[in-house]
Amino acid sequence: MYTLEHYDVIVIGAGHAGCEAALASARLGCKTAVFTLSLDAIANMPCNPCIGGSAKGQLVMELDSLGGEMGRAADATFIQSRMLNRGKGPAVHSLRVQSDRVKYHTYMKSVLEQTQNLSIKQAEVTEICAEGDSVTGVKTKLGAFYPADCVIITTGTYLGGKIHIGELNYKSGPDNVCAADMLTGSLKKLGLGIRRFKTGTPARVHRRSIDFSVMEEQQGDDYITPFCFDNQFKLENKVKCYVTYTNSETHRIILENLHRSPLYAGRIEGVGPRYCPSIEDKIVRFSDKSRHQLFVEPMGLDTDEYYLQGMSSSLPEDVQIQFLRTIKGLENVEIMRPAYAIEYDCCDPLELYPTLEFKKLSGLFGAGQFNCTSGYEEAAVQGLIAGLNAAMKIKGGEQYIPDRTTSYIGTLIDDLVTKGCVEPYRMMTGRSEYRLILRQDNANERLLPIGRRYGLVSEERYSRFLKRKKMLEAETERIKKATVYPTEELNAMLTQKGTSPINQGVKFIELLKRPQISYADLAVLDGNAPALSHDLIEKLEINIKYEGYIKTQSEKIRQMKKLEDKKLPADIDYKTIKGLRLEAQEKLNKHKPLNIGQAGRISGVNPADISVLLIWLSGKNDG
Repeated sequence: MYTLEHYDVIVIGAGHAGCEAALASARLGCKTAVFTLSLDAIANMPCNPCIGGSAKGQLVMELDSLGGEMGRAADATFIQSRMLNRGKGPAVHSLRVQSDRVKYHTYMKSVLEQTQNLSIKQAEVTEICAEGDSVTGVKTKLGAFYPADCVIITTGTYLGGKIHIGELNYKSGPDNVCAADMLTGSLKKLGLGIRRFKTGTPARVHRRSIDFSVMEEQQGDDYITPFCFDNQFKLENKVKCYVTYTNSETHRIILENLHRSPLYAGRIEGVGPRYCPSIEDKIVRFSDKSRHQLFVEPMGLDTDEYYLQGMSSSLPEDVQIQFLRTIKGLENVEIMRPAYAIEYDCCDPLELYPTLEFKKLSGLFGAGQFNCTSGYEEAAVQGLIAGLNAAMKIKGGEQYIPDRTTSYIGTLIDDLVTKGCVEPYRMMTGRSEYRLILRQDNANERLLPIGRRYGLVSEERYSRFLKRKKMLEAETERIKKATVYPTEELNAMLTQKGTSPINQGVKFIELLKRPQISYADLAVLDGNAPALSHDLIEKLEINIKYEGYIKTQSEKIRQMKKLEDKKLPADIDYKTIKGLRLEAQEKLNKHKPLNIGQAGRISGVNPADISVLLIWLSGKNDG
């Protein structure tokens, strides 16, 4: 063994979590190194090259507001953009873009290469080194020891990776990049709990073998919403996506070959994702459905590869060809990369603090799929939080714990470290109690000041944010005071929109509260309306139309924060508190919650236990 350069922070893995962790740490002035098995796999998209989606769009905009890079990379490399759930309320509107896979990797690799304080190294880390209960550095397969004050594990699906295609299985990470085989043993020696999870990805097929004319066409949005409010890139839809469906023949072939699926044959040990099942799982679990939707989406502008979203599988290649060719438009399909399932090792997130640092080992952090999540977006936000908190630990600053009342990021992390998970965790809007407050359109207002406070958002960007905020506030105040008087043109518009005309002057804001009326409808009749951007108008309308609901949810948040503010001592033995049930004592001692709010979300701790804790805490504070 030989000793090489010392780093403040070492990041193991350069996927979406690793990139954000390394960038956050380096941008905060820490000498950082990110290790990857292959430089060509930096920010790789082994599944669909898309960013965002339901609830995931919220995560990306929150990440951008804190100073992360994913949203900017997506704006720079997307080839189609769509806002999902437009037919529903604003709480679930979510941006999703199809990115160019290669260009996204190239963009992010370039950002890493040009970041000060950041070194990129192609090497396999095989051991986490520690003395006592603190990390001291890492060792690589080549025999090098790199001293470090903090280490962040972001190994994705490479840790102990094993690919399954039918009866065949072999050690590998995604896209046949070698797996990381030795690090798991080191983590177990350090006393960390290791789990085995599984995920999958569909086949990639050749464009020339697809008949798009018989598929449903999906165009991008006419108005393109960027992930970054201050986006500087040209926003343009460049491709079309398509939809087709499975049928009874597809299902027959799959069911007749289930015995050849490694999942159903018992060859896969890992637990798979509930909310992104394989096509085999869909057909078995939803046997009443006559068809399942399939999205046909391009991998990029300079390739003829297409991705079959919704068709992940671990069946043998010959079976994959058979069932795909029963689908409308894919009768002559050519598979370029077969679908596969992949097993991998990950940690037990209950062993993490909300800072994403391990409770058992000071200076060791985890992020991304290593923490039992699924998805690029879930990984990226954890990476930023881990990188930020590692930097704060080294600099002696206050670490950042996002809470579930202020962000989807806080909801995700709180769910992981408080409730744990028995399957790959996926963020969904339904996981948040406060989703009307935690919309993607107001992510800047909620989190950009925090990003600025920690130093991940520049003064220049913060000034642009304040300018926009001032414009929104000024227009809100103006329309509260402005009076609209009845005219023939106005009443004709109101009637045409399906709402009653007016016979006397009313406040602009009162008309805007009507669900049928938009700001644009009134602005054309108002000579004093300023020229606002599309996103500011949308934000103004949401704030006004949903004002009552927002106030109600804000009150619930205020009540929750009262519980979050009641801190619990870190060194308390809950067995000494009289009145707590035995199960509650065990769960509280295991989790060591930071406050009463978190304690109440632990499985096995009931309201009666919380009442006991509140009485005990009150007596302790009085004493």
